[in-house]
Amino acid sequence: MTQFENVTADKKANIYFDGNVTSRTLHFSDGSIKTLGIMNPGEYTFGTADKEIMEIMSGEMDIQLPDNEAWITIKGPESFEVPANSSFNLKVKTLSDYCCSYVK
Repeated sequence: MTQFENVTADKKANIYFDGNVTSRTLHFSDGSIKTLGIMNPGEYTFGTADKEIMEIMSGEMDIQLPDNEAWITIKGPESFEVPANSSFNLKVKTLSDYCCSYVK
């Protein structure tokens, strides 16, 4: 899917890591939420309350999923899942465009 229809977007940006990661929140009529964002190169740790499906639209990064010492290289367009109530590490190698879906 390359576009979303019938959504409400928050005007205010979500800004993390001194502006190196930004996103906008989309609200869907079924109550689901996604964020669309950009990550600059760098190393980041994210925590999540809900299960997340991270779609990397473009860019390249290494990811370290919870309870796993191995790093996996992801290149757009690829995706990965993160379980609820966990954290994960990213080493973003190139400017990366992403879509994150939150699963309740």
